[in-house]
Amino acid sequence: MTRRRMTAVDAEEFFDFQPCSSAALPDPAPLLENLATSVIEILLGVREVQQIARWVTEPTYDLLVQRALSARRGRGRSAERTVPGFAITSVRACHTADGVVEGAVVVRSSGRSRAVAIRLEGLDGRWRATSLAVL
Repeated sequence: MTRRRMTAVDAEEFFDFQPCSSAALPDPAPLLENLATSVIEILLGVREVQQIARWVTEPTYDLLVQRALSARRGRGRSAERTVPGFAITSVRACHTADGVVEGAVVVRSSGRSRAVAIRLEGLDGRWRATSLAVL
C-alpha cells in the first residue's frame, strides 16, 4: 500500500476553518450586539482592534485595522479618549443559510444613528464575523 503525500492545497483545506451547523452554535444576537458595540468603540478610539480578533476572520480584522487607523487620523492626536455615549436601539438577525447569520444593529448617539451590518458564519464551533460594515 502506497501512502499518498498531502499537497499544500489539501493541507490548507484540512487545517482551514471548518464550517458548522447553526444548531451547534449559540444564539447570535448577543454576539451581534457586542461586536457592534466593540466596532463603534474601535472607530472612536476607546478600544483596541486586538480585543475582538478571536471573533472576526483575518480579512475582516485587516479591514477593521485600516478603518481604525483612518478614523484615528481623522480625529487627530489631540482628541481625548473618552467613553462615548451611545445605545443599541435594535438588533436584527436573519438566518440566511445553515451556519450563516446576517445581522443589523442600530446604534444611536447624540443626534446620530448608525447601522452596523455583520455577517456571522459558524466556523470551528463558534460564530465568527466574516464581514462588517458601519453605515
